[in-house]
Amino acid sequence: MTAPAPSASASLARVPCTIVTGFLGAGKTTLIRHMLENAGGKRLAVIVNEFGDVGIDGEILRGCGVATCADEDIVELANGCLCCTVADDFVPALDKILARAPDHILIETSGLALPKPLVQAFQWPAVKSRVTVDGVVAVVDGPALAEGRVASDHDALDAQRAADASLDHEDPVEEVFEDQIACADLVIITKGDLIDAAAAQIAGARVAAHLPRAVKVLTITNGKVDPAALLGLGLAVEDQIDARRTHHDDEEGHDHDDFDSMVVALPEIADAAALADRVARAAAAADVLRVKGFAAVENKPLRLLVQGVGERVSHHFDRPWGASEARRGALVVIGLKGFDRAAAQRTILG
Repeated sequence: MTAPAPSASASLARVPCTIVTGFLGAGKTTLIRHMLENAGGKRLAVIVNEFGDVGIDGEILRGCGVATCADEDIVELANGCLCCTVADDFVPALDKILARAPDHILIETSGLALPKPLVQAFQWPAVKSRVTVDGVVAVVDGPALAEGRVASDHDALDAQRAADASLDHEDPVEEVFEDQIACADLVIITKGDLIDAAAAQIAGARVAAHLPRAVKVLTITNGKVDPAALLGLGLAVEDQIDARRTHHDDEEGHDHDDFDSMVVALPEIADAAALADRVARAAAAADVLRVKGFAAVENKPLRLLVQGVGERVSHHFDRPWGASEARRGALVVIGLKGFDRAAAQRTILG
């Protein structure tokens, strides 16, 4: 049976896309999951991009139980950055998503991604005729900003720069943060429950210092924000993005040579708190910025989700293990280039 041809008005309508950017561990996935669960009947689709070989964020979003967002509405692109692989990865993913006829597309970029090259890809005629960038949302870590940092532990990086006179360039972590803020149409400060009023003011001032224009800033907890505040901005950002100045405007391309990642396979563990403690110690000892993944706990029917930002590590059971699913865990570990992978793995495995 042949599907009916779309009407002229439908073919002219472009699907809006919201790009959700932000540094590692800022809370992008938590925000998107809340939006999926509170879409108000709107059919949302998600493209998830991750830095690492194991797709963790896609797994967190899948099975969220939202009728208007089936597993097929979530497309995952692992081990790379959309801003670097637009032609090879992004366009096919977009084709797959558009075939599902969504009302709105959410794109969660890698925590290491620069949003500007991705937005510029929407200028391509084959893309621009079908989709438009409704807005760019930058998600930032409130407690880290209140402490004067964008990453959880800059001490190791500062020591490295002090010991090497050749390292006179800007901190790569700071550059990523500043470029994401420079492209934002809305800034979300997360983990509001972990900062008091004075710390919130410091975090807000840190964001404001890098905003080149008037942009609304919201502070939230547990990803809870009215989707109406994020969706339907109607800004057509692809038409404005070239005027948004970033650190990497004069570069031919962008790579992630400042960062590295690995996957640590986990056997069944006896104690969740002990694993969290080992992850925190690994972060403190080995220049680890981010840890995210799953573990199987002995005699527990539920899967353990583990997320760490520097030495801050949280864990909770997110869903039952499937009947045919192997009870094997894996953690994606992301650190500064050259971080001691062997030491991190040894500490995590105990």
